[in-house]
Amino acid sequence: MKPNFIQKVTNWGNFPVVEKEIKSEDSLQKIINFVDNSNEIIARGNGRCYGDASLSEHIFSTKRLNKFISFDRLNGVLECESGVLLSEILQVIVPQGYFLFVTPGTKFITVGGAIASDVHGKNHHAEGCFSEYLISFSLLNENGDVLQCSQTENVEKFWSTIGGMGLTGIILSAKFKLKNIETAYIRQESIKAENLDEIFKLFDESENWTYNVAWIDCLQTGNNIGRSILMRGEHAFRHQLPKNLQDNPLRLKKKLNPTVPFYFPNFLLNNLTVKIFNLLYFNKQRNKEVKSYIDYETFFYPLDAINDWNKIYGKSGFIQYQMVIPKEKGKEGMRKILETIAKSGNGSFLAVLKLFGENNPNAYNSFPVEGYTLALDFKVNAKLKNLVEKLDKIVEEYGGRIYLSKDSMSKSSLTNYLQNVQNPKFVSMQHKRIINNN
Repeated sequence: MKPNFIQKVTNWGNFPVVEKEIKSEDSLQKIINFVDNSNEIIARGNGRCYGDASLSEHIFSTKRLNKFISFDRLNGVLECESGVLLSEILQVIVPQGYFLFVTPGTKFITVGGAIASDVHGKNHHAEGCFSEYLISFSLLNENGDVLQCSQTENVEKFWSTIGGMGLTGIILSAKFKLKNIETAYIRQESIKAENLDEIFKLFDESENWTYNVAWIDCLQTGNNIGRSILMRGEHAFRHQLPKNLQDNPLRLKKKLNPTVPFYFPNFLLNNLTVKIFNLLYFNKQRNKEVKSYIDYETFFYPLDAINDWNKIYGKSGFIQYQMVIPKEKGKEGMRKILETIAKSGNGSFLAVLKLFGENNPNAYNSFPVEGYTLALDFKVNAKLKNLVEKLDKIVEEYGGRIYLSKDSMSKSSLTNYLQNVQNPKFVSMQHKRIINNN
């Protein structure tokens, strides 16, 4: 075996930063040897989760498990190793007239990470989580056995691994279904809402749209609380596109992606700059409603257009706090959440509201429940722990829960919903923190 290295490791939020052993292999036997000779292991993909979810004493990086296995173009089924990025899949499938059924807000995650987090997107109310389209996967368990898992084979492992945050073993490869598309473009309607009542009304009116998401100005108060912009979309058909896009509707022009070259000084990100950004963002759309055709990258992955955007939050890093509140109490709970954030002075540039539909009851470790989910980025500072504790109390009060893929400091009662994953071999810092705080 190659020597293992202790190195500084952190996920996308740059918080926390730890010094741990990290190993990467593409040989099955070497991976088995690593598992046999180590305790407290967690698999880590591209490090685009937040917090301490894919950190442990011993980290296995799946980056070298990066091969495509098969692509059934007739039936729209792809099989690949777990370290393949969604961005790499899109480069292959979109020109062939396919898209991912479910994708999160970044294309730079691995397939293994998508399964471990059972990722959701802007279409959960209509099409559910990633697991809805998962056919099978191979899993290396704590005994060094490779299990083939599906809805008919090793069924319990199949469902406990989905959303199981890597605690059941190392996902080696996966097979899943793809969605047919005619073009690489989205027919989008962007609608401004002046307050929380209006945005919730728009969500109700838009449930028949496949994709719905709203940006929210989280620092507004009074009659303007919840001021936002709803963006709803559908995959565009070729005949719907403007003439200049119809010739090559499945191919996008190459873009220049700027890079954030350094960590921003901490003083640049404060309550005033967040207020200014939110004001400019809300007012950049002059009309109440705007209809357009935009490419899928702009619609699904706006932040991926800026390399290393996480450096904007400075060297101290940031957390993303994402919760869901059941639908019947959604508006009331979100109002309380937004009031608490506005009072705290810890504003977020990126406050995103989505609607969840009913989740698959078999996927018992998945985060979504029917209701409204809000995701917010907060710079790490001295006030943050106090704010998180206040938000946790509200979420608990309304029967909600916290997304483990984003969590780094929330209460165990809001995150400890995992079942059938207790395992002395595969352990994350996050799971140890939850158990110790229970």
